[in-house]
Formats: sequence, C-alpha cells, structure tokens
Amino acid sequence: MTAELRALNAKFIHNFITNDVPSHDAILHKDFICITSAGARVSRADYLKAWATGFDAERIPYFDYRDELIHVFGSTALLRSTNKSTRMVDGVETTGMTMYTDIYIREEGAWKCIQAQITPVAPANYPSDKTIVKKYLKGKAQR
Repeated sequence: MTAELRALNAKFIHNFITNDVPSHDAILHKDFICITSAGARVSRADYLKAWATGFDAERIPYFDYRDELIHVFGSTALLRSTNKSTRMVDGVETTGMTMYTDIYIREEGAWKCIQAQITPVAPANYPSDKTIVKKYLKGKAQR
C-alpha cells in the first residue's frame, strides 16, 4: 500500500508541474477540499480550475518534494511531504518551503485524496537536501 501511495504522491506532483487537470481530477475524491497556507478552504471545482495554470516554469524555476512520510490507518492514509521552491515575483527570487498533508481514503479498491492541507515551514525546520525525492528545474524532472 505504501508503494501505491508513494506513486500517487509522485503523480500528484507531476500533475502540478504539467498542469494536468484530467489526471489530477482522477485522483481526487468527489468531496475533496484544499486548505491553503492562509487557512482558506478551496472547493474541488475551484482547486481544479486553479490547477490548470498553477505551475509556470518561468515563475517557479526550481521545485522539489522531500521528506516524504506515509502512514496508513486501515482505509485512511496520511501522506506528508515538503516542497521547496524558488519563485520569481516582480523580478525578485524567493526560496521557501511548505509542508503538505494529503489525506487519502480507500474506497472501492482505490485511494482518493479527500483533503490537502498546506503549511509554511520556518527555515529552522527545513528538511535537508538528503531527503529530496524528486526535483524539477524549469519544469523538467532531474532525478
């Protein structure tokens, strides 16, 4: 089960990098909700609408996910990981990290993400580069 969830996490990230709405839609539960780092609740429909243009390699020249932790509790799984990104905003480069917790439930033999929650990470808590699972430069996978 952990390998299946690890593959779903890789797909989740790949869908973001490629703005792949149909593939992402397929892994979301019908009652999915996202809770942003600002505490806003975003509906499934609004989330998928934003997904179509959420990644731009010129605006986000570096992106990785790291420190992946998966715990399964029967038909519920917590998938936690951290993203590091370098973003260009008004010509200023900013690097930061956010941790996400995706909650998956298993229904009818398939894992579906029912909630994604994003939390900013303070520099003192940044996971090391040794925990990088995959990184992207200008939208291209590096490992």
